[in-house]
Amino acid sequence: MTQSMTGYASVQGAGAGASWLWEIRSVNSKGLDLRLRLPDWLPGLDPAVRAALKDRVARGSVSVSLRVTADDGASTPRLDPLALDAVLDAVAQVEAAAQERGVDLAPATAAQVVALRGVLEAGAAAPDPDALARAVLADLPGLIDAFVSMRTDEGAAIATILSAQLDEVARLTDAARVAAADRAGEQKTRLAEALARVTDHADGADPDRVAQELALIAVKADVTEEIDRLGAHVAAARGLLGADAPMGRRFDFLMQEFNREANTLCSKAGSTALTEIGLALKVVIDQMREQVQNVE
Repeated sequence: MTQSMTGYASVQGAGAGASWLWEIRSVNSKGLDLRLRLPDWLPGLDPAVRAALKDRVARGSVSVSLRVTADDGASTPRLDPLALDAVLDAVAQVEAAAQERGVDLAPATAAQVVALRGVLEAGAAAPDPDALARAVLADLPGLIDAFVSMRTDEGAAIATILSAQLDEVARLTDAARVAAADRAGEQKTRLAEALARVTDHADGADPDRVAQELALIAVKADVTEEIDRLGAHVAAARGLLGADAPMGRRFDFLMQEFNREANTLCSKAGSTALTEIGLALKVVIDQMREQVQNVE
């Protein structure tokens, strides 16, 4: 199954006294490059995210971010036990000192004690890190599923494009085979005429030796091998499209082989028709290479 290296997904969640937003996106890369932006105060996130991604993604520059916000609704005043103990000790010391000096003090009320700075904390209670980490990680499988699904959908679209381009390469390869066969008669006539000119104007030239050299030129101009290899590359590429595994690297290498055969075909063409076919092949192969750069 062909998968793209580009994709995006996001998941929102809430629980354990907070809300959060997961986001994941990826672009092309030679290998797997994971870039994580996660709250460092939540335990166990980094290794869990890396392990989950490596199990589902083979290539791409993948960025994952998690933003966590404490719930405002969870904001309830709460006592700070240490501050309360310190304040009560201080009140007791003040009352004891006043009694020793015969000074009567009105007893401190609970409201007055609570009103002292630091005794009553206003603001959100900090979420429990362990509970929150478990809650946000529960959304990770769904996030990765959505991300992989998008990459799969894009990969299917790329596979359709590549399949059509391979059909065009196959058509041009067949046309090249026909053009090469048509060229054979013309090439034989030209070589025979060249042989006659050489033997007629070169006194003492060995006709057999000249014939051998011309035959060697004919062999070097033969494009049968290049055409056969193009056909083999088309079959190999179609096999990759049907494979249920990452194939981007192999496909990229195969594109280099396609391009090499097309270049050789152009250099050995020897006819306008074959040259035009070779140039058309190079255009289609270049378009294929652009698509292959997106394949995982």
